[in-house]
Amino acid sequence: MKRLHVHVSVDDIPRSIGFYSALFAAEPAVVKSDYAKWMLEDPRVNFAISTRGREPGLDHLGIQVETAEELQEVYARLHQAGGNVIEQGQTTCCYAKSEKSWIDDPAGIAWETFHTTGESTVYGDGTGENRARVAHEKQSACCAPQPAPKPSSACC
Repeated sequence: MKRLHVHVSVDDIPRSIGFYSALFAAEPAVVKSDYAKWMLEDPRVNFAISTRGREPGLDHLGIQVETAEELQEVYARLHQAGGNVIEQGQTTCCYAKSEKSWIDDPAGIAWETFHTTGESTVYGDGTGENRARVAHEKQSACCAPQPAPKPSSACC
């Protein structure tokens, strides 16, 4: 059975853990100084936060699978969807050992597909991921939310 994965970049891990624990009515399954993860059943989602992104907000989405067979099925869908599929293979990321691939959707949102095979005591070095995705830089545009809005700005 597949599980949706959502990874959000945050500035303050303890504050964010408090917020999401209240929102989900559940404590995280993994807590580190720079990372936390909830493995929720309702809704079935692997929700993670970290201080690793370039800016707060959505870092990436993904599909987590439970078997190597499911992973091959999802990989086939990536290739069918079109675009540049980056096959990262075996890696350590987010305090876990996984096999994964990446693709950007037409809007530029990074999607990770992965099968977790074990735990790790380190976050990982991002080897291969840096090419695949690191929270995309946002293009400035009129009316787009800005990280630090200036009171004198009135574009819209």
